[in-house]
Amino acid sequence: MPSALRRKPDPDTLADRARGAYLGLAVGDALGATVEFLTPREIRHQFARQGGVHREIIGAGWLHLKPGQVTDDTTMSLALGDAILACHGEVEATACARAFDAWMRAKPVDIGNTVRRNLVRFRRSGVPEAPPCEHDAGNGALMRTLPVALATLGRDEARVAEAFRAQAHVTHNNPLSDAGGICLALMIQDAILGGSWADLKERARTLAQEWPAYAWEATRPQENPSGYVAHTLPAVFQAFFDTDSFEAALIDVVNRGGDADTTGAILGALAGAWYGCAGIPARWLKTLDRASAERCRDQAERLLPG
Repeated sequence: MPSALRRKPDPDTLADRARGAYLGLAVGDALGATVEFLTPREIRHQFARQGGVHREIIGAGWLHLKPGQVTDDTTMSLALGDAILACHGEVEATACARAFDAWMRAKPVDIGNTVRRNLVRFRRSGVPEAPPCEHDAGNGALMRTLPVALATLGRDEARVAEAFRAQAHVTHNNPLSDAGGICLALMIQDAILGGSWADLKERARTLAQEWPAYAWEATRPQENPSGYVAHTLPAVFQAFFDTDSFEAALIDVVNRGGDADTTGAILGALAGAWYGCAGIPARWLKTLDRASAERCRDQAERLLPG
């Protein structure tokens, strides 16, 4: 596992990486939403005048978004963050379920079928844990991993895993989803705490060894990834490890099409934690919805343990 022998970054660096992760999530969401559900070929055709590459936050897409507007990936993460803060930094299942239910009642711009189904079940039963389901290995729990990673920073891995499952099982009670989300949370924490590139790669490799569905090395590029977690994370890992900047990684993953707002959000959180705020292109931050950006900055700082 990644080495524990590292010097903890100073508070300013920790805060910068946390803000970078949260803003990265929102930027990735906003950039990817434009091309969500398009294939790579359709993206190349639609953006032929831009060299066949989608690289600017322009909104539109199937949701008809305004430039900089975010989707459920960001707003559900913020709802989770609010629930964690209300519980003084703890990830409490009932509080998460109530926050998600309130989020759904507010009519978000988009909501996944699994999320909707299991929140309706919670509304009827009051039980904050969905029943285990082999078909619930969607990426809806992974897209909101970041608040858990921030709130549990510095805790042992077992407690990080427990916290992830507490929020994930409200809507996605599936072991494959759990494994991917826990790995992602630990990778984000490694990045924030000053882990090495090799540390992060070892996490991703170990996940693929233990759960072969997540294989990402020595495989074909994962294009047109669906909402299935074993499509989502390989695309994110390939884009992250095969590039050397936040911008290059995010452009890579969203131009693979498919569930591009979620692959963009997950990649954005991981890359933002690694490269920090300064690594995110200023033009993207300038275009990002101002209210969403401010909430991301605020939560990033407040969720970090004191």
